[in-house]
Amino acid sequence: MNPAATSWAFEAQDLERLDALLGAFLDGSQARCALLLDRTGRLLTAAGDDAGFDRVSFASLAAADFGASDQLARLLGEREFRSLYHQGENGSMYLVDVAGHAILAALFDARTTLGRVRLKTKAVVPEFASLFAQIAARDRTVGARLEAGWLTEVEDEIDRLFAE
Repeated sequence: MNPAATSWAFEAQDLERLDALLGAFLDGSQARCALLLDRTGRLLTAAGDDAGFDRVSFASLAAADFGASDQLARLLGEREFRSLYHQGENGSMYLVDVAGHAILAALFDARTTLGRVRLKTKAVVPEFASLFAQIAARDRTVGARLEAGWLTEVEDEIDRLFAE
């Protein structure tokens, strides 16, 4: 299955864990802002200073940037690029893949360094990946139960229709 096509069904405790992980990452990295988005560009959660920009638009553009970089990687004989770094005069951003399911974006300025952001990213990405794996497993189990129940209902209804 294409992870980018995954539609997440988050429960309240999932969002709380995502927020807690993102908040801890933000504190540890000293980044200005951190965002977690899915590979389709949907903003999942964000923490920190928004600096007056539209986070939803940012998520969409960052996912497109990451997708374009994946295509560039393939052209260069790589399977993927796991991270992207963009440096500006006053701020920079570091984007990293989270197990093919999401993208962690860190926006930072001179208050921290790329090295610190990368170090904290390396620590938190496996935690995000584990949470996404748990959510995906739960969603598959729930989906299978719902599908089985739905199928039984449809079969029963067909039997009732033809019994008359």
